[in-house]
Amino acid sequence: MSVLDIHSHRVRRDATVAATFRNKLSSYIGGEFSQAPSTSFSIVDPATGEVFVDVDSADEELAVEAVRCAEDAGSVWRRRSPRERSDVLNRAFEIMKERRTELADLITAENGKCTAEALREVDYAGEYFRWYAEEAVRFPSSSSISPNGDAEMVVHYQPVGVSLLITPWNVPAAMVTRKLAPALAAGCTVVIKPAAQTPLTALAIAEILGEAGAPRGTVNVVVTAKSSLVVRAMMTERAVRKISFTGSTQVGRTLLSQASSRVLRSSMELGGNAPVIVLDDADLTSAIEGTLIAKMRNGGMSCVAANRIFVARKRYQEFVETFVTRISVLKQGGGFDSHSDFGPLTDGRERDRIHGEIYNWVSRGAEVQSGGYLPEGIGNFYPATTVTGLSEEDQFSDDEIFGPVAAISSFDDSHDLVERLNQSESGLAGYVFGEQDVSFVADNLQVGMLV
Repeated sequence: MSVLDIHSHRVRRDATVAATFRNKLSSYIGGEFSQAPSTSFSIVDPATGEVFVDVDSADEELAVEAVRCAEDAGSVWRRRSPRERSDVLNRAFEIMKERRTELADLITAENGKCTAEALREVDYAGEYFRWYAEEAVRFPSSSSISPNGDAEMVVHYQPVGVSLLITPWNVPAAMVTRKLAPALAAGCTVVIKPAAQTPLTALAIAEILGEAGAPRGTVNVVVTAKSSLVVRAMMTERAVRKISFTGSTQVGRTLLSQASSRVLRSSMELGGNAPVIVLDDADLTSAIEGTLIAKMRNGGMSCVAANRIFVARKRYQEFVETFVTRISVLKQGGGFDSHSDFGPLTDGRERDRIHGEIYNWVSRGAEVQSGGYLPEGIGNFYPATTVTGLSEEDQFSDDEIFGPVAAISSFDDSHDLVERLNQSESGLAGYVFGEQDVSFVADNLQVGMLV
């Protein structure tokens, strides 16, 4: 029974079939689920708090086996022509389109996203396969004559080798395909280590690639509740030549330190601190709608989600009043409620952390304008919340909110604000609304992406 088959039973919520969720899934190595004995951990539906499947937790030995399996498959996959690799990625894209609803249901069950958000994620997750299917046949190379004219210099790119891809829980499909697709297009084999909260989507995608024609061992998924030990064991393997990680800055520092001992090629997408700046000549309707999207996409659980919102003082009061009205009508729902605007938080500990942070802000003088309470009942729900009047320390903190909480402050001088914001060590993204001073913000705010 495949991962998607098991979940299709979960959606029916049939009491008899529910017993089958106790059958454990496991790591996907060499084109099949591992049968190695191990301990297990539970996957919990964030909307209900119910366990719906137990998953085997890989140990270091099994993780090393996955690396060596990927290494063996590398000699096959790297020799596949660019067109053959492209065809596999294209077939994977088509399969994802065909199973769009089932994959979205799986994301909803283990991650908590509302149905609309989960469907959008499946769509753009599949697009990475399509994009890199096209890029796979455009293998770069170059040649030139040496400076003294007596030789021709040729640059020919080769697959780097086994790539270790570590993905987060907040975007369980797209963060897998975003890393996986370019690696496969280049001729690399991979070991994916998904977050323990959301491993099932990664397993489903690995199965899809096998069905699409990827040779056994090309794509391996190590599922574990012992992430630090297992990742360390894999990083010490000679065959691992590349690590890609998306997650917290703290964990990223640790991984970079470990990677340095082997001079591993590393790609890190770490914590964000995306500010929203609403200038005094901004169209307020567009600014509010844009801020809602930046803040509430994925329930605020994104490294590029709006983290702090700064509004020019003369527009501040109107902005806050209208924003509170708009955010208060957003519907939070769980499970498979197709009419929800956002779902529960994936992790109950994250909900408690966010609520504790709001409590701390209030203790230092902030005011809650909407939401800000722990709902009664089951699930990891937290309401769309607006907080104003943060202390200066809280306004310019590097701490990510990572939830459905809008922290709004006023400012007087955009040049001074940009200077303050540039003191942050995080600069993944930023958002600006306005006219006259937009070019200054765009030229001077130190972020990788400005919208």
